[in-house]
Amino acid sequence: MQPIQLFDLASRQAEWLSVRQEVVAGNIANASTPHYKAKDVTPFAAVLNASGLTMARTQPGHLSGNTVSSRIDVNVEEEELNNEIGVQESGNTVSLSQELSKTGEIKRQYELSTNLVKSFHRMMLMTVKR
Repeated sequence: MQPIQLFDLASRQAEWLSVRQEVVAGNIANASTPHYKAKDVTPFAAVLNASGLTMARTQPGHLSGNTVSSRIDVNVEEEELNNEIGVQESGNTVSLSQELSKTGEIKRQYELSTNLVKSFHRMMLMTVKR
């Protein structure tokens, strides 16, 4: 029996969301620090593409899938300059409104992921009980 990779994918996304929330929180904490440059992480799609996660092969006629690597690589980089805020007099590039918007986005992505896993888990339990 092939392992169900949905749970691995959800775990990877939760790790990525955790790292992104940590970076965003650091940006907010340093909003008044002179010469602080706002940071963000690589998009999850890039992390997913680099991980080698593919579809599972359940029948011999299906395309073969690769095994999943167990490590997640997230790069934290300086964020592109926000045209709305620019560079403040202190040299800081943090936009609080943008960072708070990212926080809401992270929360929505996490809730969606956990609800999908919860639904999938319920479906699995329904099939096992029969």
